[in-house]
Amino acid sequence: MSTHKTEVPYGTLDLLILKTLHTMGPMHGYSIARRIEQVSERDMRLSQGSIYPALIRLEQQGWIRTEWGISETNRKVKFYALTRAGAKQLRVEVANWEEATALVARFLEGKP
Repeated sequence: MSTHKTEVPYGTLDLLILKTLHTMGPMHGYSIARRIEQVSERDMRLSQGSIYPALIRLEQQGWIRTEWGISETNRKVKFYALTRAGAKQLRVEVANWEEATALVARFLEGKP
């Protein structure tokens, strides 16, 4: 098993968070981070220092909203949910990602 952890380009974490909330529904920050790690097959590790600033930034943008609730371990936590604006932004982010990866793929394949 490789010990290399994938470096994620700046801004990609926002896309991953938005997609996770779109797919899974409201979640607290720890669960979002663990779900992203699970889907990445543990190739990616998220710390509190990366996930929570991203969540704050997304909330300030109006793409997610927060609500206090009780976690599965009976602790008071903030749950994050996608807003209508966030769902729209997710579509934009996915389109941007697809365009960027298609561009890189053309270079890697040596296409003119």
